Amino acid sequence: MLGGVTGLIAHAFPQSGPAAAITVVGVFIAFSSVFAVFQYREQVAENDFSVTSVVAAMLTFALGVVAVVGDIGLASAGGVVLVAVLASREALHGFVRRLSWDELRAAIILLAMTFVILPLVPSDPIGPFGGISPARTWILVIMLAAISFCGYIAVKMLGSARGELVAGAVGGLVSSTGTTLTNARRAADGADAPTLAAGTLAASAVSCIRTAFLVGLLAAPLMKLLVPALLAAALVMIAYAGLLARKDATEHQEHKPKNPFDLDSVVTMALVLVAVAFIARAAAAWYGESGVLVVSTLSGLADVDAVTVTVAGMLDTLSTTVAAAAIGIAVASNTMAKAAYAIAFGSRAFAIQVALALPVSLVAGAAVFWLSAVA
Repeated sequence: MLGGVTGLIAHAFPQSGPAAAITVVGVFIAFSSVFAVFQYREQVAENDFSVTSVVAAMLTFALGVVAVVGDIGLASAGGVVLVAVLASREALHGFVRRLSWDELRAAIILLAMTFVILPLVPSDPIGPFGGISPARTWILVIMLAAISFCGYIAVKMLGSARGELVAGAVGGLVSSTGTTLTNARRAADGADAPTLAAGTLAASAVSCIRTAFLVGLLAAPLMKLLVPALLAAALVMIAYAGLLARKDATEHQEHKPKNPFDLDSVVTMALVLVAVAFIARAAAAWYGESGVLVVSTLSGLADVDAVTVTVAGMLDTLSTTVAAAAIGIAVASNTMAKAAYAIAFGSRAFAIQVALALPVSLVAGAAVFWLSAVA
């Protein structure tokens, strides 16, 4: 109300003169000074110091002025945002207390990659076979890493996840292959095989869902063929993992995924994306569309994201069927590689569960893919 009244008084002065501005600024300084002194004395008495109330009061005054002499819609929106921030104060403080230096550094790297480095990266393609756009590659690196980082931060806000099922799902945001290898080694060392298998399947399911999200975001023409198949495979994995997890009534050491924005991970991802993109374009130029399928099979042994984003960038040169098949083959190759890792490095019980569930999920996904292709 004080801000609104000040705005009305200022509005009565000629708009061409300085009197209106002097009135608003003078009342604002007087109000802020009085309120700050009052808050200081109150906080000294209570031994609880915070500047939140002072800033909120200053902003409330300013929004009152804006509502009268400026845009009432903007003032209303600002009021809603202010209330939302104040209502979330305790949650935000708790989040900040749980924030480690590594995570803060990762966020700073993300901001620097997006707002400092990206504008300096050239966008023109470089090299043979159609070239590779450094700017486009950098944008994809930021996007892929941000997906994993958002999952990491969500876990920090909600607290540490308990149980191999949830831990595996979180691990799938970073690397389902890495989660498989870790769980296989733990199972071989005597840890509970069914629950570790459940976590492994949860990681693979999240990986399929993440690939479906990337297809929808980067390759919309392929959604009809790939998204239903990927979701079908993920549902089979989730169902099997749920059955295994229901047998678990013990506590486990939680799986803490590596911060996906560590600089070495970002550089590695960039190198993989660039290398796969170059090899795929070279193979397509030399051997036609069949070369892309071979590269997808080999690249899928280590990473599906790189194949997905590379094929999405080649939609202008590939048919929809071949592009969808390339991504599907990469997913199948990656899934079967994880089954092989489970057999090679895990215990017998762990290997049986994983090696049974993953091929079954692939069959389900392949069946849905075939139905989508003939529809």
